[in-house]
Amino acid sequence: MRGARAAGGQGQRSSRMGSLGCPQVIILTYVLVALELTCLFMRFSIMPYLTRELGLDSVAFGYLQTAFGVLQLLGGPVFGRLQCPASVALVANLVAAVLSFTCIPISTKGVGAHAPAAPPGRPEAGVFDLKAISRLLLWPGVLPVFLIKVVSGFPSGLFMVMFSIISMDFFQLDAAEAGYLVSFFGVLQMVIQGLVIGQLSSYFSERALLRASVLVFVVVGLAMALMSNVFHFCLLMPGLVFSLCALNVVTDSMLTKAVPASDTGTMLGLCASVQPLTRTLGPTVGGLLYRSFGVPIFGHVQFATNVLVLLVLWRQPLPQKTDKVW
Repeated sequence: MRGARAAGGQGQRSSRMGSLGCPQVIILTYVLVALELTCLFMRFSIMPYLTRELGLDSVAFGYLQTAFGVLQLLGGPVFGRLQCPASVALVANLVAAVLSFTCIPISTKGVGAHAPAAPPGRPEAGVFDLKAISRLLLWPGVLPVFLIKVVSGFPSGLFMVMFSIISMDFFQLDAAEAGYLVSFFGVLQMVIQGLVIGQLSSYFSERALLRASVLVFVVVGLAMALMSNVFHFCLLMPGLVFSLCALNVVTDSMLTKAVPASDTGTMLGLCASVQPLTRTLGPTVGGLLYRSFGVPIFGHVQFATNVLVLLVLWRQPLPQKTDKVW
């Protein structure tokens, strides 16, 4: 019976792969991600100015962002009364959901000869089986990389969560100027993640890129502690974007290579939980830090945290993993 279901599933995958070729699937995936992020940043752009008009300070805005992070972490979307941007986001996400279901194949890769095999006879885990998720952290080489992903990126996550408030209070930007700055950040992310990191990965190992991202985090943190205007932030933004992109890409790659192919989706979901975790804890912590110490505290925290991570990486290098062949 199980073999029949597996054969049926393979047939469905083959038929769905036949509807769109691999290049078309990749292009469609990029379009869907761009659509999702565009709608998300529509909300990010208007929310701080709306909260300011309602009389909320930075700490209260942090609490609001924490509520958003909790909902995102739990996966329970809560819709209030629609504004124009929310209506557009709703329709766009419905279209994206239909395209994802009808055009994106269930599986786009097979198991290679060098991929670690799942233990034989292991029962199939349920969707909400926390033991199956936590089991992945016990695989060799997984937990150190995952902790680096969380700890190294958390300080910059604090800053990015509070960025909308900082752009109003510290940089003295209006809504349009803040939107231009966010667009600049997005273009940098697209170029660096799509071109720069791809080229660097051809010449340097993943461990070298991971060390480089942490090292640049240290330098950017020191510069962030000294910046005094938006021009200074624009100068250090490429380094910040490089560190964020390199950290996410390299750690995701290392973590998915460290587990069996059957657990790749679970590991990617575990990696994706880092961002909502930051949005859950970050706004409250960031709001309190910002009100008490100002913008330089984010640079100090990023500098100190990543110096410690860099020392750990140099003293206890991560084990070299054999790449999977997918």
